[in-house]
Amino acid sequence: MSYFRGLRNHCAIAHCGRQGVASIVGNMKSVAARFSEHFDVIIVGGGPVGLMVACELALARVRVMVAERRYDTDQTIKAFGLHISTVEALRRRGLLPRVLEAQRLHTRNVLASLATRRRPLPPPDPAFANAAGHFAGLTIPRDQVEYGDPRFGGPDMPRDMLPLSQQTLERILAEHAVDLGVDLRRGAEPTGFTEDEDGVDVSLASGERLRCDWLVGADGGRSMVRRSAGFDFPGTDPEITGRQALAEFENPEVLRAGWNRTGTGFYVYTPLANRILTVEMDGPPDDRHSPITPSELQASLRRVSGTDITVASIETATRFTDNARQASTYVKGRVILAGDAAHVHSPFGGQGLNLGIGDAMNLGWKLAATVRGWAPSGLLDTYTRERHPVGAWVLDWTRAQIALMRLDPRTESLRRIMGDLLGTPDGATHMVTKLTGTSQRYDLPGDHPLVGRSAPDLDLAGGGRLDDVMRHGQAVLVGPATLASAAEGRRGRLIHAESSDGPALLVRPDGHVAWASDGDHDLKALEEGVSTWLGDPDQVEAGAHG
Repeated sequence: MSYFRGLRNHCAIAHCGRQGVASIVGNMKSVAARFSEHFDVIIVGGGPVGLMVACELALARVRVMVAERRYDTDQTIKAFGLHISTVEALRRRGLLPRVLEAQRLHTRNVLASLATRRRPLPPPDPAFANAAGHFAGLTIPRDQVEYGDPRFGGPDMPRDMLPLSQQTLERILAEHAVDLGVDLRRGAEPTGFTEDEDGVDVSLASGERLRCDWLVGADGGRSMVRRSAGFDFPGTDPEITGRQALAEFENPEVLRAGWNRTGTGFYVYTPLANRILTVEMDGPPDDRHSPITPSELQASLRRVSGTDITVASIETATRFTDNARQASTYVKGRVILAGDAAHVHSPFGGQGLNLGIGDAMNLGWKLAATVRGWAPSGLLDTYTRERHPVGAWVLDWTRAQIALMRLDPRTESLRRIMGDLLGTPDGATHMVTKLTGTSQRYDLPGDHPLVGRSAPDLDLAGGGRLDDVMRHGQAVLVGPATLASAAEGRRGRLIHAESSDGPALLVRPDGHVAWASDGDHDLKALEEGVSTWLGDPDQVEAGAHG
């Protein structure tokens, strides 16, 4: 290991005699102290993505530490909405009741604040109120979406987006992580690391040195982990400046609610939340990260709205651009990327947080299997193979929106045509299934239409549902008792659950279907699927602490 090599070099030049020996012994004790903590996995970044990865690992009894440089949750305005794919993931881990309670509390607080508001609000925009989402500011009418489409996952799922702040989700995941035994350290800022064939040494700003077998970078778009490990990060440069804020206005009635396109840009106003967003198509800002003042926000909003709007105060604000980049691979040696560390893009469509949670669900069980020693050959490689195309699609989705937001006459013509398409049932349904992740499918072997997709929440024989038995992060074989033998010898990895109706399914720990059958069950294909994803039977687990 690298620190032993350093100690060996020190010994070679140490002076002889009692003083020299004492010096060597003292340094040995110092080195031992600095590297006294060893983890299976260290995750850099304690936002929702890093915490979700940690929770998934902890379910598999992997010893994991999360190093987060902030002492408290970052209150800067961020994502505010969970897509259906994210809600499914949270439901499978038993977290949806906490999420729904937090969402209900938020709604009550908004209504209470509204009751005490003295300044008049602008009239509601019917199109904005009826929107199931938007594409480049063109609203997707909810009343045109065919929610009976099977891709939406059943009547008990949210129709399009569940309003919830990123900060609230982070709090829920942090509490869950601690409950699972994750070592969550706030105020722990990693400054660098060195990798060798056996693991990774991580340095903290405090002077501590930690050792792990695997390092996960979930530390955002300016990821130290990605840069230090030398991941390629190709993409396209930005051409816009966006500002987003929660703010109070002296004269909010001069603004129009919803998405507004003008001759100088866009602004989006959500009166109930005091949320404002401006987009100017004049290139990226000179400084993205200094605090936004009320005068800066006011000037931008006046330019794009053409009004005399006056900003009274700012609760939180941030700048953004449409910089769009993606790591060529998500795994390099013993270093792995997830979330914004692996891909960055504009926030339009609320894809970033939800894309990152999808990364975490896909990575968590595969990395746990690798640590525990039962992973079949190449399992960790499938993380990049499955998630990279999803990330590439999101970058295309956001780039296309920027192209459609340009202010020239040709783009205006294209917007009118695109608006017509979004107003049709086929167009609206297609766009919402893409936006919410319900049309997502991994390219897995098998002809059944459910293979590669998120599993439906089937009723199980004797009561309960499929999601109820997925809370501990295991794979599930759903089907008649005659299939139970396929789960033998994989205790802790795969459980059998008899279903009361519906197809027989092999559901991976991340909720995606690896095998499906409606009638005459192909047992050979089932056995191949189980071996491909869950390894050999009676595999002895190794490599985890505790």
